[in-house]
Amino acid sequence: MAKNDGATIIKKYANRRLYNTGTSTYVTLDDLATMVKEDEDFLVQDAKSGQDITHSVLTQIIFEQEAKSGQTMLPVSVLRQLISFYGDQMQMVVPSYLEHSMAAFAKEQERIREQMASMVGKSPMDVMATSQQMFGEQTQRNMALFQEAMKMFNPFAVMADMQAKSEQTGSEQGTGKAAEGERAGDDLQTMRDQIAEMQRKLDRLG
Repeated sequence: MAKNDGATIIKKYANRRLYNTGTSTYVTLDDLATMVKEDEDFLVQDAKSGQDITHSVLTQIIFEQEAKSGQTMLPVSVLRQLISFYGDQMQMVVPSYLEHSMAAFAKEQERIREQMASMVGKSPMDVMATSQQMFGEQTQRNMALFQEAMKMFNPFAVMADMQAKSEQTGSEQGTGKAAEGERAGDDLQTMRDQIAEMQRKLDRLG
């Protein structure tokens, strides 16, 4: 099997056909969706250039799944919110939040299944109460992740404002370009340090 760090290589040709190099067979997007559900790792490459196009193919799979009747999981409101984040300052926070939120939810799946199984034979009122509590707890955990991300994100806006004011003051005072470059470098390093700290905190929350 053709592998890349344990991942099966899927080659996508110009005619949009997908070729599984592990099984030496052509596959469909539905086949790739099944592989995802079975936790089989794969990497999609452009057959001609070798470029990694896994992200675009996975996005296409989601589009195909959403288009199927009765399988929609992304409400219009969520789609609108995601679109609004592109190009926004929040864009840098959203990927980490979504990744850790989904990871936390995945960890809860087994517990959710057990709770659902324990509801068999209970009255509709008991089932409703348990379900509300179960998903309420998950929502609280997701909100904790998001609030922590927001809390860690705020310093960026403050720092950007301080940097802008510093640059303006430096210009008015005739500060040399070398000094400005040094301050910009310090600000960039500060941003990198805060991003690293934000990632460590999100890892602990997840």
